[in-house]
Amino acid sequence: MLNNNAARRFSGIFVDPVARVCLRLHISPDMVTLVGTFATCAAALYFYPHEKWFIGSLLIALFVSFDLLDGTMARMSGRSGPWGAFLDSTLDRVADGALFGGLLLGFVHAGDQLTAAAALACVVGGGAVSYAKARAESIGVACNVGIAERAERVMVTLAAAALYGLGVPYVLPAALWLLAVLIWVTVIQRMWHVRTSLRSVPADGEAQDANDPRGGDS
Repeated sequence: MLNNNAARRFSGIFVDPVARVCLRLHISPDMVTLVGTFATCAAALYFYPHEKWFIGSLLIALFVSFDLLDGTMARMSGRSGPWGAFLDSTLDRVADGALFGGLLLGFVHAGDQLTAAAALACVVGGGAVSYAKARAESIGVACNVGIAERAERVMVTLAAAALYGLGVPYVLPAALWLLAVLIWVTVIQRMWHVRTSLRSVPADGEAQDANDPRGGDS
């Protein structure tokens, strides 16, 4: 989740000792990934729909940190590999859906349909951002572009929700609308990046259409 090397080194001061203890207790990185995802989803879908913004954000921030812990454990134990990366990435999508879904339910409960619409835009757009990257890579195009990566989306959301829970007005609705715009800008950026990248690949008209992998993919 943290892509910045300096941030990783700083977090390692706290995460590395915990990772060593977990490994000594024979806790696997996959187990940490599963527990962190389940706990994140449970907290988001319980506290946010009940408008408990501050405590919900604190707990979710704690559970999201498991995303750092499992990766550190995998590196220390030599278990880093495609399965762990696949599991972590897949469950990140589940956690993101629960996070913004919980916010959506919370604002529906509060009677704020406009902000609920922003949360819905974040749910749908977040899935589109991730799918665009995965689909691009499946056709051979690297797609690490965009202004709203997952780490930024989660950190901004949790910070805004915590402040909103402390009584700061408008900060969470404003953050959700801003994120909704940035997320969909990211979707467009990735689509444009893939389109321009594929223009450099020789196309063969009808043959290309016949082999177009689009269709029943979901």
